[in-house]
Amino acid sequence: MKDELLLAVVFAFGVIVCIGVVIAAPKYARAAAAPAVRLEIPRSIEIEHRELHRELAAATQVPGRTGEAAQHVAALLHGHFEREEEFALPPLALLGPLAGGRVPAEAETVIAMTDRLETELARMLDEHEAIVVALNDLERAARDERHPEVVRFVEQLELHAQREEEILYPAAILVGKYLKLQPAR
Repeated sequence: MKDELLLAVVFAFGVIVCIGVVIAAPKYARAAAAPAVRLEIPRSIEIEHRELHRELAAATQVPGRTGEAAQHVAALLHGHFEREEEFALPPLALLGPLAGGRVPAEAETVIAMTDRLETELARMLDEHEAIVVALNDLERAARDERHPEVVRFVEQLELHAQREEEILYPAAILVGKYLKLQPAR
């Protein structure tokens, strides 16, 4: 049973690593030359977060119900993004090096992050649910007040949350589980 579980975890990790290599490819190329892996959020995710922040800030400046609803989304999203950037997303920077067979010196730090993510996962998902409820209000207001750019933003943020739940959070957790299986930490 233990061997089957280990095989299932390794197989799932392999699938996630294949997906993650696409996400982490630019970092992987830079990490090959560096003596130690830096625990930065993968650039593609960092840029996406920054763009979502920018678009949300613009939506909060729209007059009427749309702006008010956007301010509510911003209030919910702020702490959530901070937590993600603190412990949920940095482990993804290791996908490339791990796929290349390298166990980084930061393994213990990453394991602590992924353990925290596992502990706080229910909270993170609850926050997503609250954010989606607020996004639905924002979308209704934006449609009623004819702000198609805000409607597009809502769609992008909902897709972002779905990608985190289906790919990024599980991949980060698998990074930690994989590191725990390594003999020399």
